[in-house]
Amino acid sequence: MPIPAETLPRRPLLREDVLARLRDAIVDGTLAPGEQLRDGDLAAWLGVSRTPVREALLELGRAGLVRAVPGRSTAVAPVDAAAIRDAQAVVAAMHALAVREAVPRLTPGDLDAMRAANAEFAAAHRRGDVDAAMDADDRFHRVAIDVSGNRAVAGVLAQYEPVLRRAERLRFGSHEGEASVARHAQLIELCAAGDADAAARLTEQIWQTLTADLPSSTVEQDTA
Repeated sequence: MPIPAETLPRRPLLREDVLARLRDAIVDGTLAPGEQLRDGDLAAWLGVSRTPVREALLELGRAGLVRAVPGRSTAVAPVDAAAIRDAQAVVAAMHALAVREAVPRLTPGDLDAMRAANAEFAAAHRRGDVDAAMDADDRFHRVAIDVSGNRAVAGVLAQYEPVLRRAERLRFGSHEGEASVARHAQLIELCAAGDADAAARLTEQIWQTLTADLPSSTVEQDTA
């Protein structure tokens, strides 16, 4: 029979769903740094077979969120200074590229969406709601990524941004999160003015300030 013309709603693949759930559990602290990750236990928790769990753990290892010792164990990686630094350079560059490509295409509605997300971010930070602040911050930056339409940028960010998201939770939980509100507002002004180069530079600076804002006691430092 011919393939139906009707387009069905996209359903996430099981391995994608398992990867997302484990990644989110690591980022939000449900699975704490150093915690042992046994594929059987995780499979039972998620209600799936071990295969997608093993695939997800391999992917999370490549992203720097999981550490595996051959023949021994797999555990949630610590918040590591070197891993943050490596991911930070890539993520900052990708966000800057997205903004540079998006600025000429941003509509008044897109700018309003950024303003609304920043207002929600500020309100969440004032009341100490880290989860809501993280969600609002993600929606703020997601506008430029979506408008740019650059799938390569989105793919790279999906791999490396979770490493920074764990670090961001520490920043948003401190007074340093207040500075992000002002930086966001300045970025909106540059986008509204159509200054793609300046907006891209500021975006890169926003992501490059992350390590400087983190309390040193929360991050595993280089030992070399």
